[in-house]
Amino acid sequence: MRCLMFLCLLLGAMPGFALDRSQVEGYLLPNGLQVLLKSGYERNHVSIRLVVGVGFDDFPCQQQELPHLLEHVLFSGLDGSGEGGLEARMQALGGEWNAYTSSADTTFVIEAPARNQRKVLDLLLAVIKDTEIDEKALALSKKIVEREDGGHYSHLQRWLDRQDLGHRASDQLAVELGLKCAERSAVADMTVEQVKDVRQHWYAANNMSLIVVGGLDRLLPAYLERSYGELQPAEPGKRRTLEGVTHKAEARRELIRGWLGDSARLHWLFLEPVLDNDHSQTYDLLQRYLDWALYEQLRLKHGLSYGPFSQRESFGDTGVMSLNADLDRTDIKEAEQAVSDMLEQLRKHGLDPATFERVKQAAIDREAWTTQGNAALADYYWGALNDYLDGRFADPVRAMRRVSLSDANQALRQLLARPGFVRVEQPLISYDQLYGLVALGLAGVLAGGLVWSRRRHRKAPAK
Repeated sequence: MRCLMFLCLLLGAMPGFALDRSQVEGYLLPNGLQVLLKSGYERNHVSIRLVVGVGFDDFPCQQQELPHLLEHVLFSGLDGSGEGGLEARMQALGGEWNAYTSSADTTFVIEAPARNQRKVLDLLLAVIKDTEIDEKALALSKKIVEREDGGHYSHLQRWLDRQDLGHRASDQLAVELGLKCAERSAVADMTVEQVKDVRQHWYAANNMSLIVVGGLDRLLPAYLERSYGELQPAEPGKRRTLEGVTHKAEARRELIRGWLGDSARLHWLFLEPVLDNDHSQTYDLLQRYLDWALYEQLRLKHGLSYGPFSQRESFGDTGVMSLNADLDRTDIKEAEQAVSDMLEQLRKHGLDPATFERVKQAAIDREAWTTQGNAALADYYWGALNDYLDGRFADPVRAMRRVSLSDANQALRQLLARPGFVRVEQPLISYDQLYGLVALGLAGVLAGGLVWSRRRHRKAPAK
């Protein structure tokens, strides 16, 4: 009987054993490297993220690809076997890896068996410390970066970029406002010395965070202090001040996307004013509400768009909220009017209380399953590094619960205080226009043939 009661109490307490993702073991090595360790869901697997505090925004426009270029150089190989030999070594350990350069950081991402976690970390450390940067490795990496950016940057492509003809709607607006570089960085002109300088000044121990989630080796902390503790600290390069709005943008523009087609996209973009409290969570909830409002207005009521959606992006020091819809180009005016009516209703009446509470609760519930698995948890910590303090990450659910209907309405009023920027993307000509041009061309050919035939008959000699 006692055993049965103990079993019932144990089963009743099981929910209490659920993983608390906010609680993380974190500490600094003597060299300044930040370590975050978390026992995760899958014990036979580890997710590793090495985050280096350097990204595109730390360099002026002409040099922005430098951290991206270094990222690829570091995968060029540790010995004569080159890139292929390096990849084979990771495969032999049962792991997979990649790296990503963003506006704010460069991150090395590894998934590996827990039994080989120290060997995998050894290989990553060797890549960071011992990769030889020479002209051959640099030349190969330049080709890779150019290919990822869309191929060789020709004079024509550079000219098109300067005319705002090569950017997505949000990128185009950011360029027009002075928040984003108009042209690609000149990778071909970058030197070995420049790339080495990035590694020396930015790949410093005190400018890195190492995240390991999963089945942690119990001796991992001692191993990290012995191995990664050898990385040298340095005075990191000075981080650039993020660009702010420096130019005015046109209220409405039509952008050419492709040469032929009947599809189009409508984008209505707003700059996000900075809020005093819970900025990110408030705008996240507002974005989810606008997602529903667009869906209701453009798909359910008017049948104009199958997949309308809202989106938040960041350019320089400015956030951008966009309302987007895929359309038939013949429906552009009707869709634009429908979105305009929706926005006017929101300006006059604010958010519907019942809809806001439903959307808010759905967002809170979603937090319970969005970080299932070691990889998702490691990515979450990567994205929330700025919210880590004293062994805990800030709880987004608690922050969302703090956002009231009044807070959301105040943010909405500030967001919609200006009319925003409308951008319409569509191909140069539609199929109907093409058929018209073909018909006009054929008519021109027939008319020319008829005129030529009549002139020929007039000039024919009499028999």
